Amino acid sequence: MKAVICGAGIAGLALAHRLDAAGWSVTVLEQAAAPRTEGYMIDFFGPGYDVLDRMGLLPQLQEHGYRVQALTYRDERGRRRASLSYARFAEMVDGRLTSIMRPDLERILRHALPERVALRFDSRLTRIDHRSDRVDATTADGTVHRADLLIGADGIHSTVRRLVYGDERHFLRYLGFHTAAWVFDDPAVRAEIGDEFALTDSTRRQLGCYALRDGRVAAFAVHHSSDPTLPADPRAALHQEYADLGWIVPQALAACPPADEIYYDQVAQIDLPYWNHGRVVLVGDACQAVSLLAGQGASLAVAGAQTLADELTRALGTTPDPTAAADPTLLATALRRYETAMRPVITDKQQVARRGARWFVPQRQWWLRARRVALAAAGLPGVDRMIVGAMVGRSRT
Repeated sequence: MKAVICGAGIAGLALAHRLDAAGWSVTVLEQAAAPRTEGYMIDFFGPGYDVLDRMGLLPQLQEHGYRVQALTYRDERGRRRASLSYARFAEMVDGRLTSIMRPDLERILRHALPERVALRFDSRLTRIDHRSDRVDATTADGTVHRADLLIGADGIHSTVRRLVYGDERHFLRYLGFHTAAWVFDDPAVRAEIGDEFALTDSTRRQLGCYALRDGRVAAFAVHHSSDPTLPADPRAALHQEYADLGWIVPQALAACPPADEIYYDQVAQIDLPYWNHGRVVLVGDACQAVSLLAGQGASLAVAGAQTLADELTRALGTTPDPTAAADPTLLATALRRYETAMRPVITDKQQVARRGARWFVPQRQWWLRARRVALAAAGLPGVDRMIVGAMVGRSRT
């Protein structure tokens, strides 16, 4: 059985690993010329953490991860206004939590791939042809990849989804924010933030920083915008949006790199009526984007990849012969079961994000004050569980 996976991000790499283990012949196509280096830090826990444990990758995850002590909000003079202990949060998930940069997690998954998995960068998908017994994926160089199953794991702006379902504007739910991330050098800023994830305690937009082990500082920014259109010059847009914030923000902006080294995108979700069409199926943000407001996007991407692999194995079994064809009826059953298992989890997390949007980046001062009160109460018995429960949502069973 042959699978072509479009996208060498977290979902695509995790799925390639699991399908290879089940006996599939796997090719991963990535339109970028090389692995991406931009991205922000994520708190990795939940179902994806359990999958990496099954894959034997927890030692690598912990080696490259960070132990953040606290999430803090600071005013324009750097004074701490609110805080949430990561230790308390880690206790709520039985210690199964690691903060890690997205590119580092991708690197772990990429290095875990067996050599027999074909990983091809600079491979841009241009055409999908549905056949009765296969699906053909054509790349910009004219190469045709024939497979039993084509998987779109190419992110929220998925090319696979566009070629199969149409323009993304029909499925993308814009949540009213833009976000950016970049890395810079500034020893004074690094010393100021220490081992905390420190955010501005500000309305309408916020900028946060955290220290990396190589001596650099990673910046994360998110702000309200009624217009989903991305700016032509992200660096100039960031200077314009955040210029009047105090504390360490001027240093972070001054050290902002060129536009091609900045991660910049909308904050959005994907809502599709169905996740597969014939021999094409979607995983990760291509179909289940929950947005950074909800968190756990990377964890759910890994969990979705594992669920798809499990259902394919359950329906089709494992085979030592990668040239064997996949039965179309059994394949359809597996794809249906995968969506049935994952969709309720994604729907729940998307709702969590939309409900919490006003608290993530408050637009008004009284919302800001209410968030401070809520975080101050997080140390009270029972309240901490309520707050973590609101952040985690429903777990996959």
